[in-house]
Amino acid sequence: MAHELTVQELEKFSADFNKNPENKVIARAAQRSGVLEASYNDRVQSKLTRVFSTELDTDNVTNQKHSGRCWEFATLNVLRHAFGKKYKAKNFTFSQAYNFFWDKIERANMFYNRILDSADMPLDSRQVKTDLDFAGSDGGQFQMAAALIEKYGVVPSYAMPETFNTNDTTGFATALGDKLKKDALVLRHLKQYGKDDEIAKTREKFLSEVYQMTAIAVGEPPKTFDLEYRDDDKKYHLDKNLTPLEFLHKYLGDVDFDDYVVLTNAPDHEYNKLYGLPAEDNIEGSIRIKLLNVPMEYLSSAAIAQLKDGEAVWFGNDVLRQMDRKTGYLDTNLYKLDDLFGVDFKMSKADRLRTGVGQVSHAMTLVGVDEDNGEVRQWKVENSWGDKSGSKGFYVMNNEWFNDYVYEVVVHKKYLTDKQKELAEGPITDLPAWDSLA
Repeated sequence: MAHELTVQELEKFSADFNKNPENKVIARAAQRSGVLEASYNDRVQSKLTRVFSTELDTDNVTNQKHSGRCWEFATLNVLRHAFGKKYKAKNFTFSQAYNFFWDKIERANMFYNRILDSADMPLDSRQVKTDLDFAGSDGGQFQMAAALIEKYGVVPSYAMPETFNTNDTTGFATALGDKLKKDALVLRHLKQYGKDDEIAKTREKFLSEVYQMTAIAVGEPPKTFDLEYRDDDKKYHLDKNLTPLEFLHKYLGDVDFDDYVVLTNAPDHEYNKLYGLPAEDNIEGSIRIKLLNVPMEYLSSAAIAQLKDGEAVWFGNDVLRQMDRKTGYLDTNLYKLDDLFGVDFKMSKADRLRTGVGQVSHAMTLVGVDEDNGEVRQWKVENSWGDKSGSKGFYVMNNEWFNDYVYEVVVHKKYLTDKQKELAEGPITDLPAWDSLA
């Protein structure tokens, strides 16, 4: 039954607020400095020490700037650490712009596929609206980056540098999204009226236009390049006229993406099941997005094992929760909003996912962990927001934050149990594009 607020109720609410004189003191602080600053808990710094019992050899960080390419950055950061360890070149970096270019083309192709597949659905159906909402977007998953690398290879950062439109994707994403949505109407019309002979020609024209737009905004990718770098011992290296795939296979041929599994912790879903997100797959016939849902302790133990073997770990998380950019702290007690407002904000991880409070909003890289007699105290995190945030770009995360706000880790299957290895091979339960894991 609908309830209408009365004047008497509003007067009671005001009286309840004003009968506690502390509320006005708290209100002045919150209104002057903002609710986060007013609730900031500076005691966390005494526990987040930035000293780690296991730590990879790292130095510089990357910067995605104003773009949603964290998933690409985190994947390429894992690769660059592998390259740096193998060839003693810890500051070597790969071009994110290169893989970004191909993602725009491949993702447009997948968008057209989905639009044609759903042409018989109403334009305002949930499926079609979700597909249209994704048009031109930057966000992604680990397997999307892996699929791009597997098909197109990689190049050093100097071989295809960042541009204004990769550092700030807003304008290009809007233009591309508008074009794709307009194209969707045309393709739906052709499909609905049975003009299959025109569809192939029309989509080829559309894809050529997407290529043209991306080449104008980002620049065309190099077909060959010279690999040139100095290692950590200042020794000079030169390998001329490599293609991106030759570079990948020659220098990182021991990296097989089929050996890696995305472990997810989504307690609003059934555990020990392999889930798929077909609405986010970005390359037709390539690596699928698959998430093996397991209890949180398995994400932690597998990530620690991989770090101890000297390999970085890609992880998906909700970075905007209980995070301070300046210090790089990730701590569940960083902002005491409960104390500030006098309201209980606590929710289970499952309920946060069910209601949309919790989401995988960012991807970063684990490069260290601190343990005390088997108990995890904190984690070292490499972010992709440049060296002006955190401690020269590195963040420190307490284990409670890991348990609450980390949803995915990408680990080698050798760290899984035998049962988990079996589950990772399938079958897959596909989830809709609007699922909490999407």
